[in-house]
Amino acid sequence: MSESNTTNPEEIDEERRDFIHIATVAATVGGAGLVAYPFIDQMNAAGDTKAASSLEVDISQIPVGGEIRVLIGGKPFFLRHRTPAEVAAAESTPVSSLPDPQTDADRLMPLPDGNLNPAIIVTSGSCTHLGCVPVGPGGGNLGDYGGWYCPCHGSHYDTSGRIRKGPAPTNLEIPDYEYVTASVVKISL
Repeated sequence: MSESNTTNPEEIDEERRDFIHIATVAATVGGAGLVAYPFIDQMNAAGDTKAASSLEVDISQIPVGGEIRVLIGGKPFFLRHRTPAEVAAAESTPVSSLPDPQTDADRLMPLPDGNLNPAIIVTSGSCTHLGCVPVGPGGGNLGDYGGWYCPCHGSHYDTSGRIRKGPAPTNLEIPDYEYVTASVVKISL
């Protein structure tokens, strides 16, 4: 028998070894993913929680000059139907005089037809200073600018929810909302 026909048991087939290593790593990673998915997926919000994280509000029920307050996921939101005088005051305020400069129009969302409804303002109901809930129409104190007043530390907001005086560093936040129809607003967390 010639030596060329016999294989040396000491020789290693490197391609076969590399394939086995790659296949082992791929199987391990795939198995880890299959095991981890249920644990990660259980951290997602349940369907009832997702449903509770948005609310549709009929704004046609808000009287001119009034507001309604709603809770979504335990967070307060204000929906205010401003008077023509309140809208005019908010629009005529020089942006350069504001601690957190924003025009009134920047704080509004478009109607389904693309136009803005300046009479309706939707804001978060948490003061941007320490999270207290400011008072407004019906609360007995509209503050110095006709908007909201935070009795905890004295922040004053105008009718657009912009900070005008006090320790609050920024305007009341504008939540993620949209007009479903011209008279229904959907607020989402």
